[in-house]
This record gives sequence, C-alpha cells and structure tokens, in this order.
Amino acid sequence: MLHIGIIGLGAIGQRLIKQFTEHDEVAVIAVCDRNEALAKETSNSLGNVQAFTDYKQLLANEQVDAVYVAVPPKFHHAIVMDAIRAKKHVLCEKPLANSLEEAEEMADAAKEAGIVHAMNFPLNYGQAATKLAELINENYIGKLRRLQLSMHFPEWPRAWQKNDWVGGREQGGFVLEVGVHFIQQTLKLFGEVQNIQTRLEFPDDPTLCESGIIATAELSDGTPVLIEGISGQAGKEHIGFTAYGTEGILSLENWGHLRGGKTGDDLATISLEEVAPRRLIDELVKAVNGEEAELYDFEVGYQAQKILEQLRK
Repeated sequence: MLHIGIIGLGAIGQRLIKQFTEHDEVAVIAVCDRNEALAKETSNSLGNVQAFTDYKQLLANEQVDAVYVAVPPKFHHAIVMDAIRAKKHVLCEKPLANSLEEAEEMADAAKEAGIVHAMNFPLNYGQAATKLAELINENYIGKLRRLQLSMHFPEWPRAWQKNDWVGGREQGGFVLEVGVHFIQQTLKLFGEVQNIQTRLEFPDDPTLCESGIIATAELSDGTPVLIEGISGQAGKEHIGFTAYGTEGILSLENWGHLRGGKTGDDLATISLEEVAPRRLIDELVKAVNGEEAELYDFEVGYQAQKILEQLRK
C-alpha cells in the first residue's frame, strides 16, 4: 500500500484526491494546507486523516511514502527540495518551478536521491491525447509541415480558478498554466523546440499576466511551430493543438476531443471508444514498486520550463 500525503488543497489539489482514494493500492494518510479550515474539512471528508498547516510536519511523518505537491508554482521548489531530503517520492503539479534555475536544481536533486519523481501532466493519460500519439506514430498525417497551438479565453483567470496568483505576472497566465501541457506534448511527440521568437501583449497593470501571445519556433528539423493565444474576447474558450502534415491533419481540441482527416477530406471526429489509456496513479504505484512505468519526470518538467521561460521572457 502506497501511503500518500497531499500538500495544497485548492481546486487543483482536490482533483486527484478522488483518484487516490479510489485506488486499491493507495491510501491518503495526511493532508496539508495553510488554510486550517480547508485542511480539517478535507481531512474529515477522507475519514479524519492527519491534517497539517505546516508541510514540514507532514514530511516528518515516517508513514508517508510519497507526497503530491499541488501548491502555487512559487512554493514548489522549497517544498519539493524538503520532500527529497526527507526521501519521499514526489508527484508535482506543473509547471515544475517558478524559474529555470529552481527547476534544474529540483531535477538534479531528485535524480541524485533515487526517489520516484513525476509531474502531473494529465493529457498523457487521456483518451484523446493517447489516440493522437498513436496516430502520429502510425504516420497518419505523413511528414509534419506545421504545428500550431491556439489558446482563446473569454476571460483569464476562468471563473472557476479565481485566486491570488493564476492571473498574476509572476507565476500565472495562460501560457504557463495551459501552454505547458502542449509544450510537453510537443516535446514528447516531435522532439526539441528551438529558435523561439515571441511577442506578448500585457494589460496596463504591471502585476497582471499576459493577455495575448504570438510566438514562432522550429522543431530540430526546421518544421515551423506557431503558438498564439488571447484572453478577454467574445465567444467560448477554445484550445486547439493541430498537426498539419503532407497526408492529413490531426487536431486535439479542448483537451478531450480529437478530429482528423486525410488531405482532400473533411475533418471528422475520431472515435475514442477503443482507447484505453494508462492511469497516472497506476503508473505511480508501479514506479514506487520498482516496475517500469509511464511517468513524466522532473527532467521532462525542466525541458518544458526551458521553453516556457523563453515564451514568457
């Protein structure tokens, strides 16, 4: 049984709790949040597990095998480094850190400590992205001609994620929060990204994050990559990650919808009925048990952060 502690109980931290509690080989035995009422409320909902407001007390619990770190990015480095020193396995939210230097130090320390270290990049365990990867690897689109990421938001932060950092310039913004998932997919499916040129639009308030981005880059073979996004506009939220090839197109839209078509045909929804992706918690348990697992480790997080820092200047 994998005994896990959860550090950070906001909207993101709560999402994985259900997955942890439904898994036969995982037990949530401790939770932590600076908001004492939230920590106690979450503890009660889990059957009165240990509740802390100081994460160091949670890390001192020898029964905790692993921690899930779901605090805002600027706190990742301190907490994860302490967890590594405490020899706990770590699952960390994205982005890995609040700077490239922090991300590199975390990746190096985790590797040296010999612990399991993983990032929560949930797209990899979704049906649509799993099918996208399958079709790309089967050469469905032929030779890649262009890769494009579009991110359009009526408002940012969205209504469900209003907090004191996700709309801030230091550690928030849709390039960081949403773009990171597709940067990771790009690295996974197509390899290195280079020659990044970026133009950002900002509101007048210097504390607020970007309201627009137009960026170009290249894959290592020179294939162009276009990243564009905008917030504060009419219509519904739309996120599209599209691969244009010599023989067809594949487009992952709004996280869970996949469309595709061969050259000359209309784009059509691609069925996901037969797709059985791996599950993050299963893979985490496998890794802790010393088995081969599909996890995206801190090195992946560091490589994604390198690109993000260039996009965000």
